[in-house]
Amino acid sequence: MIPMRYVLRQCNDQEKIDSFLRQAKVGLLGLADDHQPYVVPLNFVWWNDAIYFHGAEEGRKNKIMNENPGVCFTVCAEYGTIADPVPAKTDTAYMSVMLFGKASPVADLDEATGALQAMLDKYVPGYYNQPLAKQHVNKYRSSYGSAAVVYRIKPDEITAKENPLNPESAFYPGRRVGDD
Repeated sequence: MIPMRYVLRQCNDQEKIDSFLRQAKVGLLGLADDHQPYVVPLNFVWWNDAIYFHGAEEGRKNKIMNENPGVCFTVCAEYGTIADPVPAKTDTAYMSVMLFGKASPVADLDEATGALQAMLDKYVPGYYNQPLAKQHVNKYRSSYGSAAVVYRIKPDEITAKENPLNPESAFYPGRRVGDD
């Protein structure tokens, strides 16, 4: 892989990266469709050191992954704007993680059910009073009649960057350079 250029922002704290991936709600799945990029926002779960997501077994995303399973999965969060009397030092506070690997359909029903249960636990914690049944996962069909497929991205590489927000430097409406 190409090394990160701005290494001062690099985050190597695996606990922080894992925590961020467990809490983030939306990720961006980057695919290569011939010579045209294709990026899909989707819900996901970071479970067993892999990204899991699901979707219909048909469609552009699946066609591309079948032809080229190499993907980039990006998750980011913006924490605010950093104000500075020097305009070039005005900045954004953020955390971002990029994972590179291959997307593959999960064939094992136990793994697929576990991943979907982890998604339910993440997005609607405590809502269901019983675990997800394997039969539900195995027989589920979308409103268009397509079977659901669970995908796994086991990362070959993970990169992370962060720029924490110092509350004293945070911009807020009404703040003026004269306040600094």
